[in-house]
Amino acid sequence: MQKPVKMYGIKNCDTERKAIKWLNEKAIDSTFYDLKKESLDDKLIIEWLESVDKDKLINKRGLTWRKLPDEEKQLDSTKAIISLIKTNPTVLKRPVLFNGDFWSVGFNADDWNDLFL
Repeated sequence: MQKPVKMYGIKNCDTERKAIKWLNEKAIDSTFYDLKKESLDDKLIIEWLESVDKDKLINKRGLTWRKLPDEEKQLDSTKAIISLIKTNPTVLKRPVLFNGDFWSVGFNADDWNDLFL
């Protein structure tokens, strides 16, 4: 039996909609956590950073990143990364997903076929 999936993202994002649709079509039980409504705790962010490279976790091509002042873009410590994500959760590449065994970032149907099926 497959473990329930935890997915962190933004409800009105096209990528999250595609990911949710994919999970529903495959009948994969999932819980969605909206980053605009849920507060993230340090432990969760640290778990992400232990599993996913910060350069994959932080979306440096997105609008949120581009609008940040240069001093906030200095990701030279775990504390700085946690602060950035907690203050600007939309800076994350989304969705951030836990399949019960490991973390994944972003949605790609082919990758998710390997991850879940």
